[in-house]
Amino acid sequence: MAQDNDSFIREVNEELRSDQFKGAWSRYGKIVIAVAVVIVVATAGHRGYVYWESHNASASGDRFLAALKLAGENKPDEALAAFEALAKDGSGSYPVLAQMRSAAVLAEKGDAAGAAAAFKAIAGEGSAPEAMRDVARLRGAWLLIDTGTYEQVSAEAEVLTGGNHALRNSAREALGLAAYKAGDMVRSREWFQAIADDATAPRNVASRAQIMLDNIAASGKAP
Repeated sequence: MAQDNDSFIREVNEELRSDQFKGAWSRYGKIVIAVAVVIVVATAGHRGYVYWESHNASASGDRFLAALKLAGENKPDEALAAFEALAKDGSGSYPVLAQMRSAAVLAEKGDAAGAAAAFKAIAGEGSAPEAMRDVARLRGAWLLIDTGTYEQVSAEAEVLTGGNHALRNSAREALGLAAYKAGDMVRSREWFQAIADDATAPRNVASRAQIMLDNIAASGKAP
């Protein structure tokens, strides 16, 4: 008898649960379906975007390598055209890389002013990674040593000389050379001395700085 009662109670509970489920489904079923559809569409969209991004990045990589090949084959004009096209419609990091390489090709062609302007434009590009902007700024500063004034070199390089910036000693060297070229031996000595006093300065940079300090001392123009 007890077993029959237990069985009856289970059946009643199952019926109640079934009725509750039907009631809940009638009230919330459309919402559940809508949420499921959104999840499926979002997942498919994300996977589609990842595929699209990966495909475009791969295509841009192939274009970048092809442009590099042109530059290596001493075809600067064709390489420039390829890099400039990639800078306009490439994907991922390739547009900035193309801009950097395009500026380098201009420098190799002897267009130092054009290359310096191109590097300056990259340095001011907010969407480019900070490290790449700093490298562009330094490259531009070095080109300006020969083609510009000390003030122009300083505008690009001095921001890199402070603290523990990774490029600080190369920036100091550019500033020291620009000051030396301008005949400002006192300022030149200050920049080269900053390199000599930096125990972490690369050996080759420190060696060149010491040579310049010796030259400045021999000139007698920096009391």
